[in-house]
Amino acid sequence: MTDTKPSTRSRLPHHHLVAYRVATELLLAVRAAEVRDPKLRDQALRAAKSACLNTAEATGRISPADKARVYAIARGECVEAAAAVEIAALAGDSTAEAADAVSARADRIYALLTGLIR
Repeated sequence: MTDTKPSTRSRLPHHHLVAYRVATELLLAVRAAEVRDPKLRDQALRAAKSACLNTAEATGRISPADKARVYAIARGECVEAAAAVEIAALAGDSTAEAADAVSARADRIYALLTGLIR
């Protein structure tokens, strides 16, 4: 997978958040799953991208309630991305190994985001 480590010169808050880095790993795993069904592939990629974007967006929010709301959206997108790849594997449009790799990253980002929501 591609290195997603941020530049040490970055001052943007999401670059310093482990949850954002794991969300980018989720995106890379979804892409690597090479889902053959175009609709499921699109759904999985859009959800994984949204998990990244919402995780980053939440770091720029001020109020704890607003941050929690956006992190919760990111958590939902993470689950959607994992489910899309899982369904693709069940339907024969991806591999079980790819679904497991996505699930492992989704489990981690889900736990990290849950901690940030609280």
